[in-house]
Amino acid sequence: MAYDGNVKVGGAPAVRELAGLTLTKISVGPMDNNAYLLRCRETGEQVLIDAANDAGTLIDLLGGAPLARVITTHRHGDHWQALAEVVHRTGAATAAHVDDAPGIRVPTTEPLHDGDEVRVGSCVLTVTHLVGHTPGSVALCYDEPGGRPHLFTGDSLFPGGVGNTHGSKKDFTRLIDDVEHKLFDRLPDETWVYPGHGADTTLGAERPHLPQWRARGW
Repeated sequence: MAYDGNVKVGGAPAVRELAGLTLTKISVGPMDNNAYLLRCRETGEQVLIDAANDAGTLIDLLGGAPLARVITTHRHGDHWQALAEVVHRTGAATAAHVDDAPGIRVPTTEPLHDGDEVRVGSCVLTVTHLVGHTPGSVALCYDEPGGRPHLFTGDSLFPGGVGNTHGSKKDFTRLIDDVEHKLFDRLPDETWVYPGHGADTTLGAERPHLPQWRARGW
């Protein structure tokens, strides 16, 4: 079945074969969080993005193979409820941006900064720091050889807008500035976006709406 990125809590994961990586997307409750398992097709190394909830379901995705690390996109609790158990059961390293790490109740063993690279076997994810939804939110980009960029945005970018800034004009301005200049200005329209909740999108689908998002202020 072709990958469309549509998953639901309790449903089957969606699997996408990329050049270099196998990507598995799954939704876990109770807040319909997306978690993404990346497996290097050359080495078999696996990395999980957001151990959001339901550790048993996330562990089952591993297929009995080791987990190298868990990357947490930001400090909000719905994105790391299963982190402690997943780390306990797998021995995986933990990675998060240095500004959000203190707000995650599992120690961060690999602090991240803007521009860092995180390896998934022979593949590389590039870290982009996005301020506004939280102080230390990150997006992670895999530039598929011979293909398109694949961008994991946590809660900073969704179909239809940037992440919630809880009514703070200052935080909204910082977030939309970062999203526009660090993501839209640097990456092409075909970039596939994998958010922390809900359906996927592309930068090309969202780009025409940036002025509208700025005007409405959320």
